[in-house]
Amino acid sequence: MPAPGARLDPGTLFTWPVEFIWLEIGFGSGEHLAAQAAAHPDTGFIGCEVYVNGIAALLARIERDGIANIRIFPEDARLLLPALPDACLGRVFLLFPDPWPKKRHAERRFVGEANLDQLARSMRPGAELRIATDDAVYKSWLVERMAARPDFRDVTENASARPADWPGTRYEAKALREGREPIYRRYLRAD
Repeated sequence: MPAPGARLDPGTLFTWPVEFIWLEIGFGSGEHLAAQAAAHPDTGFIGCEVYVNGIAALLARIERDGIANIRIFPEDARLLLPALPDACLGRVFLLFPDPWPKKRHAERRFVGEANLDQLARSMRPGAELRIATDDAVYKSWLVERMAARPDFRDVTENASARPADWPGTRYEAKALREGREPIYRRYLRAD
């Protein structure tokens, strides 16, 4: 874990020069992250996850599929973001985050002022932020919070359809089985 106040050059995490650095916050069991890494071998991926079972599942997938361009941060992404340099990320994924549905827990939702400030700082101009959720409360929370951000531009074409280059996750499959309709939002970091 980076020391408080320290900076981390994510390019140094890889033994070869990577074209871009992409970050997935809360990768679950890693199926989306592994699919993205396999599809983009010249990109360096950092995946943040706190649950040991999810980390173990991704490590097994990395070994099985021979994926070399993923690095795991086994802690809360909020500990990593301050250590990242300005404008270093080319894409960020936040897929089916914990919705913290109770009103008294709303400040724990990842889509909030402080986290969005850190993302805006660490994403380069034109970088893409992809967010998906199936929770009704989080859907409106997300749209409201992002609409208030001049540093992100909404480029969502059809929020009810997952884009073709956006691999599914087990959380998405579970939501669909249980009759919850996910939304898929895309934002670009404004210049």
